[in-house]
Amino acid sequence: MAIFVQLRPAWRVVRAMFCLIIALVPLCAAPLAQAQAGGPIYTVAVDGVISRYAVAYLRRALHEAEAAQATALIIRLGGQGAVLRDVRGLAADLAAAKVPVVVYVAPGGTSAGAAGAWLLSAAHLAAMAPDTSFGTAAPLADPTDDTSSQVRDLFLAEVIRQLGSWNRDRGRSDAWVDRAARTGAILTNAQAIALAPPAINIVARDDQDLLTSLEGRTVTLADGSQFVLHTLGRTAAPLSPSSGEQILLLLADPTVAFLLLVMAGMAIYAEFATPTVGVLAGIGAVLLVSSMVGFLALPVIWLSFLGLVCAFGLVAADLFVPSHGGLTVVGLIMLVLSALNLFDAAQAPGVAVALWAIILVALLIAGFATVGIYLMVRMRGQPVTTGREGMIGQLAEVRQRLAPDGMVFVEGALWRAICERGEAEVGEYVRITGIHELRLSVRRSDDPHEV
Repeated sequence: MAIFVQLRPAWRVVRAMFCLIIALVPLCAAPLAQAQAGGPIYTVAVDGVISRYAVAYLRRALHEAEAAQATALIIRLGGQGAVLRDVRGLAADLAAAKVPVVVYVAPGGTSAGAAGAWLLSAAHLAAMAPDTSFGTAAPLADPTDDTSSQVRDLFLAEVIRQLGSWNRDRGRSDAWVDRAARTGAILTNAQAIALAPPAINIVARDDQDLLTSLEGRTVTLADGSQFVLHTLGRTAAPLSPSSGEQILLLLADPTVAFLLLVMAGMAIYAEFATPTVGVLAGIGAVLLVSSMVGFLALPVIWLSFLGLVCAFGLVAADLFVPSHGGLTVVGLIMLVLSALNLFDAAQAPGVAVALWAIILVALLIAGFATVGIYLMVRMRGQPVTTGREGMIGQLAEVRQRLAPDGMVFVEGALWRAICERGEAEVGEYVRITGIHELRLSVRRSDDPHEV
């Protein structure tokens, strides 16, 4: 009993310290929550193909948001094309982000494709505008053809596990994941929100409606920390791409890369046809390098790329080979087929050259080729006006009496000539009828047999 009495003061001290710690925890957490709530809200927009260049831009934006301890980073998806090998890595980065990430498919009418399926799953909060969709009719997981069936199955199982895990951890439905990964699936915003639980968190008309809908939502990050978003009445600050990033994003557009390649071929051909001291060749080289920068960011089927080069060669050869347009027709058919199959659809769903660009290029090349072939045929039908053959039919002045041999003057030079009929005196003019080695055959201009 005495011992208990002696320990009672010590117990009171311990109990007081424990109560003090309990009281200080909310006070310490409050500034942190306030700092999170008061951090900036950043937004980035991706409207084109999500290639390695777009991924680099989004990763830079994510790092800036983390460095600024942003309240949220909103990624707005406006296009459907995506290179799967790049978008998968980006999705993993978003899932492990140190700030809340919101992926928003907008505006209305957007089909986010494979990129939407991956990034909406990885995002802490998934939002879509009305009349939008995500997913593709092709599988979301399709390794290269040179892998074994066992490796393909393991890869497919890992993709399904990863996508399902992200959605379950965020309280979203994963019922669509297996079908989308194996055979392909497309979900509209209405279908996604109607699932139980929903496959997305928010349907918002525009950016302001999205910020209003984010107010008060709790986000759990990969490290287990939780944050309550305070976005009501606030404005998101855009993180725009730099000049270099804008150029790379433009070059990675499949239609732009294709058109640059076509213009490069035309410039190089024009240099050979009409030499310009290397000006057109230099322009063609710049265009060619620019197109290759874009092609290297996309899964190009190089056999189709070779087909494009051969198509250009056939069209150019038709100007010098008497095929009467046959080579041009074959070249145009090869160009259209190669352009339609220029990119691997399994590795990059939604990535393709726009049909209008293919038709426009085919029509322009056909028009130029038609004009060129017409001019070549017309020139072949005309008499030669240059060189030795061009001298036939011209008048020459007699400088040494033709009896019948002598000398005549034509085109600034003296030629040995022989008069076919009769003789010609110095100063007379004779018409050239032929060339034999270095001797001209001539006739007097008053010869009745001259035609």
